[in-house]
Amino acid sequence: MLRKKISILLILSMCIGMFLISESVYAKPKNPEDDLYHQIEIFSDAITAIQHDYVETVASKDIIYGALKGMLSALDPYSQFMDPDTFKELQVETEGEFGGLGIEITIRDNLLTIITPLDGTPADRAGLQAQDRIVRIDAKITKDMTLTEAVKLMRGKPGTDVKLTIMRESEESFKEIVVTRDIIEIKAVRNAKLLKDNIGYIKLTDFSEKTKSDLDLALEKLSQDGMDSLIFDLRNNPGGLLISSVETVSEFLPTGKLIVYTKGREQKQNVEYRATGQTKFKDMPLIVMINGGSASASEIVAGAIQDHKRGIILGTKSFGKGSVQTVIPMRDGSALRLTTAKYYTPLGRTINETGIIPDISVNAEPPRENKQAKKETNVFDKMEDKNNLNNENDALPEDIESIDGSMPEKNIKEQENEEEEFIRDDNQLRAAINLMNGIKIYKALPKTN
Repeated sequence: MLRKKISILLILSMCIGMFLISESVYAKPKNPEDDLYHQIEIFSDAITAIQHDYVETVASKDIIYGALKGMLSALDPYSQFMDPDTFKELQVETEGEFGGLGIEITIRDNLLTIITPLDGTPADRAGLQAQDRIVRIDAKITKDMTLTEAVKLMRGKPGTDVKLTIMRESEESFKEIVVTRDIIEIKAVRNAKLLKDNIGYIKLTDFSEKTKSDLDLALEKLSQDGMDSLIFDLRNNPGGLLISSVETVSEFLPTGKLIVYTKGREQKQNVEYRATGQTKFKDMPLIVMINGGSASASEIVAGAIQDHKRGIILGTKSFGKGSVQTVIPMRDGSALRLTTAKYYTPLGRTINETGIIPDISVNAEPPRENKQAKKETNVFDKMEDKNNLNNENDALPEDIESIDGSMPEKNIKEQENEEEEFIRDDNQLRAAINLMNGIKIYKALPKTN
């Protein structure tokens, strides 16, 4: 009888033990940390299965690197894993000259997307546009291609061609565009001139370390020429350095005004950037022009001007790239490029994926056909070439000032015609000029009680 009771107790204890083991295996994790460990076990199981059952032998590093690339790409379009070779390219300046196309790219909706073609570059001359989707680079399809891989394919020896197959929203079929690589030289201030009625015009192409000094010179020169208002053109400006955008907005806002702030999960990632220095342009009538190629630092400038009601934003919605990436080195020489914070305008609006909506929406219209033969370079390239002539024999008679310092009548007329052509072919700029004239007329009206 005693043996029978002992046997029953042993069976019961075994059943209870099996139930407890089952509970421990299948029970849901109690907290996020337990969930992470549980997922790591699945990851480990997958690696083991690949090593034992995959049809070919695969190096452990290749498995891990592939997993890391997928892991980072699953977060957002701007986070990525960089193998040691890719990371070195960011750290060390490569000797020699490399030709590029002059485009800023990103991944949007899982497609390689052009943020903007930079003005005056091969991409711009070839007709590439902001928001074009690149589906093939030469013979390689871009599906699942990283930004780094795409850049490597498009970079090459100056003078060589690369064929891009693009998909454009306004067109039903794919379009093939051949672009000839060239050395890309970017000028922060692409153009600065005084238009009719003392309206200043500045075209800014990027935000770099030289942007502030170049912008200061342009503003001072236009001011000396009689500028009483400014059209600030940020169309197709892909951005650049955060501090450069802060310095730019500081030209137009009073000291201490909030320009932008970043916010992340860690307290150290929450930073405010405010206007610094004194400027004489903080009250000047201002219009900022943007479009779908205006991104990052351009959106910071437009957002700050808009939130403080300092000027009017005109054009079309900007690209919507408003996040901060931090490079985190790994022990084997690789690195993570990880999104750690987002940009917010002074009123707390997020820029990322949303962009800046203009106060006045004006869609771009294609330029009218010129009766004369089309020129490969625009008006301002020609003017810059004339100003940079080093050989006296290269200067044409009409380009030389007369003894008393005045310009020959023919040259003045040519410049006026070039300016008219420049404005005529840009309906958004025409709208900005008309708006600025209206603002100036309104400001000049006598105040009533």
